[in-house]
Amino acid sequence: MDYSTLSKSSLQNAAKHIRSGGRRFIKKQYLNRSFFLHIHSSRVHLSSLRPGFTLGLGVAAAVLFLVLLVTGALLMLYYTPSVERAYASVKDIIFIMPGGRTIRNMHRWAGHGLVLIAFLHLARVFYTGAYSKGRTLNWIIGVALLVVTLFFSFSGYLLPWDQLAYWAVTIGANIAASFGEITDALGVTHLVNIGGFVKRLLIGGESVGQSALTRFFMLHVLFLPILFTLLMALHFWRIRKDGGLNLPDDADKWIRQMEVNSDKTQSSPQKIAAWPTALWGELAVAVATLALLVLFAYLLDAPLKEMANPAAPENPAKSPWYFVAIQELVSFSAFTGGIVIPLGFIAFLLSIPFVDKKSPGAGEWFAGPPGRRVVLQSLFFSTTATICLVFITIKLGWLRDWLPRTPQLLIMLINPGTILTALYVFWAIFIRRRTGSQRNAALALFTCVMMGLVILTVVGLFFRGPDWEFYWSPLHWPKL
Repeated sequence: MDYSTLSKSSLQNAAKHIRSGGRRFIKKQYLNRSFFLHIHSSRVHLSSLRPGFTLGLGVAAAVLFLVLLVTGALLMLYYTPSVERAYASVKDIIFIMPGGRTIRNMHRWAGHGLVLIAFLHLARVFYTGAYSKGRTLNWIIGVALLVVTLFFSFSGYLLPWDQLAYWAVTIGANIAASFGEITDALGVTHLVNIGGFVKRLLIGGESVGQSALTRFFMLHVLFLPILFTLLMALHFWRIRKDGGLNLPDDADKWIRQMEVNSDKTQSSPQKIAAWPTALWGELAVAVATLALLVLFAYLLDAPLKEMANPAAPENPAKSPWYFVAIQELVSFSAFTGGIVIPLGFIAFLLSIPFVDKKSPGAGEWFAGPPGRRVVLQSLFFSTTATICLVFITIKLGWLRDWLPRTPQLLIMLINPGTILTALYVFWAIFIRRRTGSQRNAALALFTCVMMGLVILTVVGLFFRGPDWEFYWSPLHWPKL
């Protein structure tokens, strides 16, 4: 281009636009960097950038939540929260809305993925001892996030208003009403009907209907997303406030060893600028998470069964997979399995930083080789104990099968759930006395509980059929 043909004013205007664009670019870069450094330390330790240390689970959870917000907003354009139109509007999303099937699939699998990642992230933080060194508050926030995540996913389960959703929520409502089991056993339900009150509070009546759908819709699209956002923001801020990730005491030694192995002659700094090094690592995790989610959405359709029919109960009616272990325990005692044991597990999680105040090996997986041995031994113990107890109940039944007149209070006190809990606690006490370490005792109990949850979930998902009987395969189910 011949710039000699341009007037002086044209050149000045062009220069002005270039300077203005440059300033906007610099300002944008500054704002992005400022936001990034508000939730990150300005410098990060090289050890914290190892993929095997955090596994990128926190970033993956944040990405999945953002996907849920975006896809959820798009689904709301077509969804109608009424018992008459909910099911039809979901079918409109699948078959009429442009890209609706993929968007719904992404929303569904992102919700399930968030629950799974939340559990894995909790386990990662626990097994690396990241709740110590002044990080107690953030651990408590993390436990709260896990609970909110479970209810966030469960509240969206009812919205399609199909048979799967209707009866899964009915099971959840009955579990919430299991306080009535203890009041019935004590003969005071006519005076204090706690179970009925909790159930009506949850679903707005005695059965799942329009009130339940309205409440779950509001919880799912308004209250729980806001609560999750606030807790997540506070969670990230506390990581920044607490000085970044909890690192092992020998983190600098690990860096020096890397230098020796790479034949470096000069020592490199253990800490580097977070921008943009940490940013690129987090972007890589985000892209991988999105790619995997899109692949799932393309290959697997979110389930949608027949329209909800209160007169035709599902058999077997199963809760969402993340509550199936509780449903397995509830089959023996609703109050103990659905209320006492889950609340006890949450109380155990909240107590960990207060009981294990001085944790050697903090920031290191399993607190070193001794802790790793404890975890492996606990996996074996929990697997053996849980499978044996499940086998006994399947083959021989339980107290009510042996003694039909067994008092309900005794059933509540002595059932597979309470026995498993007692076995896990006794094992943790044994580890504590054998090793003299509170950290090892916590490792043992946490590992036993998590392994028990996995086994009970597998049994409930794949081996429970009509009337909650055990079958090796759905091919063996009786024709109803």
